[in-house]
Amino acid sequence: FFFFFLRLLSTMLRTLTSVSRLPLASRLLITAPNRLYTSSLIEGSNEVQTPKLPEKYSRIHQADPQKRAFTYFVVGTAGFAYAAAAKNSATGLLDTMSASADVLAMANSEIELASIAEGSTVTFKWRGKPLFIRHRTDQEIKAAVDDDNSPDLRDKQTDAVRVKDPKWLILLGVCTHLGCVPLPGSGDYAGFFCPCHGSHYDTSGRIRKGPAPLNLEVPPYKFIEDGAKVLVGAE
Repeated sequence: FFFFFLRLLSTMLRTLTSVSRLPLASRLLITAPNRLYTSSLIEGSNEVQTPKLPEKYSRIHQADPQKRAFTYFVVGTAGFAYAAAAKNSATGLLDTMSASADVLAMANSEIELASIAEGSTVTFKWRGKPLFIRHRTDQEIKAAVDDDNSPDLRDKQTDAVRVKDPKWLILLGVCTHLGCVPLPGSGDYAGFFCPCHGSHYDTSGRIRKGPAPLNLEVPPYKFIEDGAKVLVGAE
């Protein structure tokens, strides 16, 4: 908006300047009832014949330079006012589109880990999606690490890049095939199983079998209070 009004202002100023530089006859069209008074070229010569105008049309004055400067000032002031108003409108629109601090705080979930027993998975809700937090056993951790180089890994990731603490596996419970919710502790790899179309995930949430193209998503999170809690939504 700001650049649009500056361009409009520049165009108006150029137009006023160009008109003021034209000859008086080019700037004014003087008409009288039933007659049009214009200059004409005498046939056979280079002389221009200017008809005599009636007395009431003969007193034509050049534009006053002071009035012209005032016109420029008014146009310029109006242009800057419009540009400032457009800037304020755009800023207000962007502010309404940005999430406020309280909305961002609600987007984070703080979860205590002490109540989650080893070998169990607890489902929470985070940003409208199911969130799986699994307290893995030593056997599950070993199985995930041993399969880091397995040839049937479709979306290759090591277990180390998917967890921050091997004991805790934190995933979005949304199947990457069609968005169904997988069942924890199920499937051919004892990880997660989606019964809708038969996708099998291992104990690291990696797709191993079925139509799903990608591993289960790992949300942003960090451990707080010496690992007693996890804050999901912040890193």
